[in-house]
Amino acid sequence: MKPFHTIKAVLLSLTLSVNLVFASPIEHLEPAFWWAGMKEPKLQLMVHGKDIQHSQVQLSYPGVKLLGVQKVQNPNYLFVDLELSPDVKPGSFELSFSQHGKTVARYHYSLLARQQGSAQRQGFGQKDLIYLITPDRFVNGDPGNDEVKTMSEGLDRANPGGRHGGDIAGMQQALPYLQQLGVTQIWPQPLTENNSPAYSYHGYAATDLYKIDPRFGSNESYKKFVLEANTHGIGVIQDIVVNHIGSNHWWLQDLPEKSWLNYNASFHPTNHARTTVQDPYAAEVDAKAFVDGWFVETMPDLNQRHPLLATYLIQNSVWWVEYAHLSGIREDTYSYADKDFLTQWSKRLMSEYPNFNIVGEEWSANPVVVSYWQKGKQNSDGYQSFTPSMMDFPLYYALLAALTEEESWDKGWIKLYEALGNDVIYPDPTNLVLFEGNHDTARIFSLLNENSDLYRMAMIYLLTAPRIPQLYYGTEILAQSPKQRDDGLVRSDFPGGWAGDAVNAFSGKGLSQAQLQAQQLIKTLANYRKNNAVLQQGKMKHFSPADGLYSYVRYQDNKQLWVFFNKNASAKTVDLKRYAELLPANAGFIDVLTGKSITTNGSLQLPERGSLVLELQ
Repeated sequence: MKPFHTIKAVLLSLTLSVNLVFASPIEHLEPAFWWAGMKEPKLQLMVHGKDIQHSQVQLSYPGVKLLGVQKVQNPNYLFVDLELSPDVKPGSFELSFSQHGKTVARYHYSLLARQQGSAQRQGFGQKDLIYLITPDRFVNGDPGNDEVKTMSEGLDRANPGGRHGGDIAGMQQALPYLQQLGVTQIWPQPLTENNSPAYSYHGYAATDLYKIDPRFGSNESYKKFVLEANTHGIGVIQDIVVNHIGSNHWWLQDLPEKSWLNYNASFHPTNHARTTVQDPYAAEVDAKAFVDGWFVETMPDLNQRHPLLATYLIQNSVWWVEYAHLSGIREDTYSYADKDFLTQWSKRLMSEYPNFNIVGEEWSANPVVVSYWQKGKQNSDGYQSFTPSMMDFPLYYALLAALTEEESWDKGWIKLYEALGNDVIYPDPTNLVLFEGNHDTARIFSLLNENSDLYRMAMIYLLTAPRIPQLYYGTEILAQSPKQRDDGLVRSDFPGGWAGDAVNAFSGKGLSQAQLQAQQLIKTLANYRKNNAVLQQGKMKHFSPADGLYSYVRYQDNKQLWVFFNKNASAKTVDLKRYAELLPANAGFIDVLTGKSITTNGSLQLPERGSLVLELQ
C-alpha cells in the first residue's frame, strides 16, 4: 500500500487543467505545484491566459504571503510573487483571479511534503562512473509511445536523424545491466518535450520545460525511473538547458515580450567566441555576439538578464531536482548563457542542496577557459561561480593526442603528462568530469583507428585518473562512427535495445570476441573502482614519459595502485628503481584485470602495446 503523501504527489502531477475549478482564461501556470520547507522562501508563479494581466489575485493560507504581482508587455501574462514561511505546512490553497469584481478562475495550488533528507541529497562525485545515454537510441521499452498524435515527428528508425523509439521504459529495463557494468550515475540527454518537426530526438530544443516528452514517457514515469535506479545504486543526472529553447516552444506563440529572447526575438547567429567572456581585450560587440547569438534559427536564445525569465529558469531547475530526486545536473552550452545569471542559478541550486553537484559543458581545449567557470576559482575579473564541476575537454583532447601521435619530445604521452600538470589552475581538479566521448564527438574506438590496445589504454586512464569518469553508451562494446562528426551515426542504436535485433549487448549474443573483451574490461575496472577508496580519494603521482612508456600511481595511506603503459610495438623492461620514492624494493603486485600475482626483482615486463593496472601487495 502506498503512503498517503505518495498518492497525493501522483495526483498533483496531473495536468494544470485538473487544478482549475471551472473554465478560465488560464492556459499555463508554472510551476504547477511546489514544496513546503524549501530554503528559499520566495516563489514566483508564471500565469498565462487571455488578458490575465488585468486580474486581481487573492489567496488565504497560513504561512503563504502574497507579495504582489508583476506585469510584462503582453497582457496575457501575470507573474505572482509569493513568500512561504519556514514553518508553512504541506497542503493546498486557492488562488483566485478576478476581473471587475467577478471571479474568472480559481486554481488549487498545492505545497507538497519534501522527501526526507531531500536537502542533504548526495550529488555525484569521484566515487561514481557516469553513463551518458541518448535515450531515443538506447532501448525501446514501450513501443506504444513510438507514435504520439500530438507530436510533430513520428517514428523513422531507418533515418539516422529521425526518431528511433528509445524511451524511459527502456532505460529502466536496462538498469540491471548497467548495475552489473559498474555504472553508478546515469546522464540521459534531455527528456523534456521537444515538439519539433525534425531532429527532435536529441532533446536540446525544448518546447515545454516542465513536461517530459510523451514519446519518452511521462513526468510520473521519469520519477519512477529515478527511484528504481536508486534501488540499483544508481543516481540520475538531468541534462538541463538554460541557454535556449526550441522554436516550437509555446512561448513563441505568445511571447511575454520581445526582450524574452536575445536580439529582440530575431535570429542572429552566435560567433562561438567563448574566450570573449573572460578576455580583457575582447570587443563588446564580439562578447555580445557570443552570449546573445543563437545556435541555429530553430533554437531561440533566451535572455537570462530578464529578471522574470531568470527566476523562471532557476525555479525550473530546482523543481526538477526536487520532483525527480536527482543527484546532479549537467548544464548544456554553459558559457553561452549570461554569466551573472549563471552565478545566480548555480548559487541557488547549491544553497538549496549543499551536497549536490552540477557539471557544466564548456567545450574548449584550453584549461584557462574551462577553469574560469568552476566554483572556487579566483578570477582576475572577480567573477565567481558556484558550479562545482566542468566537463574536462582539455584532458580529453590530450588523451586522444597521447594515444594517436607518434612519440617524440613534444608529442604523444607528453601531451597527457603536461595536460594533467595544468591542474594547478583548477580550484578542484578531481571534481572535473573526464569523458572518452559524448553525443557530439566521434566514437573513441574509431578515433583510435579501431586499435584494441589503444582503446584499452584509454579506458584504463579514464577509470584510474583523478577525475569523475563518464562513459558514452556503447563505448563498452566498441561502438564505431565516422571520424568526422556525424550525429546520427555517433548516436547509433544500442544493439539489443529493439525486438528482433540480431546482436544483443545485454546478453552478449552476436558480439565479437573483441567486443566481449572490451565489455569485460569496463565491467572489471568499473566495479573495482566502485569499491576502491584509492581511486575515489587517493593522491596521484606521475612520472615523465620516456621511450614510449608512461606510468603513474594512485595512493592513499599504505595502499598504492600503479598503472603502466607501453605504446611501443615491442615489449619493454621497466626498471622499478625509478619509482623508489614510493615503491618498495622487490615489490609484489596483484594484476587488477587478471587477478594474478606478479613478483618482481627490481624490474617489470611490459608487453608490446601493453598496459597494466597493479595493486601493490
